[in-house]
Amino acid sequence: MKQFALLLERLAFTPRRLGKIRHLVDYFAATPDPTRGLALAALTGDLDLRRVSPSLLRGLVGERVDPELFRLSYDFVGDLAETIALIWDGPEQGADPPLPVVIKTLRETPKTDLPRLISGQLDELGPSERYAFLKLATGGMRVGVSARMARMAVAEYGDLDVTGIEEVWHGLEPPFTELFAWAEGRPRPEAAAHAPFRPVMLSTATDFEALESLDPALFAAEWKWDGIRVQATNDRGIRRLYSRTGEEISNAFPDIIEALNFEGTIDGELLVRRDDRVAPFGDLQKRLGRKTVSAKMRASHPAALRAYDLLVHGSEDLRQLPFERRRKALENLVREIDEPRIDISTLLPFATWEDLAALRADPPDAVVEGVMIKRLDSPYLAGRMKGPWFKWKRDPMLIDAVLLYAQRGHGKRSGYYSDFTFGVWDGDQLVPVGKAYFGFTDAELRELDRFVRNNTTDRFGPVRAVAPAKVVEVAFEGLNRSTRHKSGVAMRFPRISRIRDDKPAAEADTLSNLREFLPKE
Repeated sequence: MKQFALLLERLAFTPRRLGKIRHLVDYFAATPDPTRGLALAALTGDLDLRRVSPSLLRGLVGERVDPELFRLSYDFVGDLAETIALIWDGPEQGADPPLPVVIKTLRETPKTDLPRLISGQLDELGPSERYAFLKLATGGMRVGVSARMARMAVAEYGDLDVTGIEEVWHGLEPPFTELFAWAEGRPRPEAAAHAPFRPVMLSTATDFEALESLDPALFAAEWKWDGIRVQATNDRGIRRLYSRTGEEISNAFPDIIEALNFEGTIDGELLVRRDDRVAPFGDLQKRLGRKTVSAKMRASHPAALRAYDLLVHGSEDLRQLPFERRRKALENLVREIDEPRIDISTLLPFATWEDLAALRADPPDAVVEGVMIKRLDSPYLAGRMKGPWFKWKRDPMLIDAVLLYAQRGHGKRSGYYSDFTFGVWDGDQLVPVGKAYFGFTDAELRELDRFVRNNTTDRFGPVRAVAPAKVVEVAFEGLNRSTRHKSGVAMRFPRISRIRDDKPAAEADTLSNLREFLPKE
């Protein structure tokens, strides 16, 4: 446990990616199975543990520590696990239980016995180990390591290709002994590669000025729809649906799984489509994350796959072929399977970038986010590289809103108020309409943090209410109707694009202004 705790500290306090990967490689080299595999699973989010709720932890610490002292400490530290680890009255040099034993105990302890278990562990562990234990128990590592970065570290440790690791990842389970055996020279776990996820090819943002230097005759273009990017695969009868990050979402979309009557892998956009009309993203969101989907939900929110690319056809890997050839193969496949739940993305007719700009400015549907632009000769390459594929998004929607609440951030932002709730006027009342925690510069973050500290009017646990005096410009990609929010609307990808100190709060936008962005029914 001490070595795992030390690893988390090193990862949290190492800012650069290469430094984090080096710490992970060293840990994998020095740590035996199954401990290193369980640590890897904790970092990638693949560790199946019962999540301990923040309210349970607050209740436990409330029995040991003065509430006001804890409130002030939490306000200063900004991270619940770190605050409890530091403030808990335990030993400075505590026990060192093996990580597999700690994880096994967390898995097997009945829910009713969790408070006793957690208190007992915190009483025995030192501060760093308490922090690591609480991170495991809550499931929130937040040490600046993504799942892909952790897999990159395994690739570096074993001198493997990270793309190859990602293609077998979903056939592996913690503690990943087969994976580490492969990294140490034994055969690739081929059985894990059935119905694999292929790392996706990503685009880079562009604009008209950047496109002017390129020859439009070398590119194809299609609409960018407001759904989620997915990969649909049928490999020797094993059918799966993955998000663009490789998360399997098959259970939430059995209607798409049923439609995969072909052998191969399609890259496309997952949508809710009623007849020929694509529904707003909010309709799709109602199905995301579900373990099961009722027949009623399937009927009211029918899923569809809009195909963009064909990565594998039968047993043939097409990824090294140019996009133009993969596109023709995709057209033939969609025509052959003749499945109403799978259609193909339309290529847009344009001869000049001015032609494409005109199409982008007047899309056929409000849920179109912009256009995708792809070189006709581009192979399908994992990751994001500048040149082959571009996304030219429509200009974001903008409103001026008033800051209402703020909460401390996490990780390197734990010292700042960086998560903001904002609202607009509904009559003479300000109503919350969204939250944002990015879009601002570091200098703007410091300015907003200073405003929160100097203008707090009330506290609700870790949340501060602030005087309604700071106006911010909020950019967002779309607006949906929502019964979950008091305002009746939900923003898509809101972010604070600038601070409007030139505008008084009384002149911020209204709820009726915001509702004008709703798709027309």
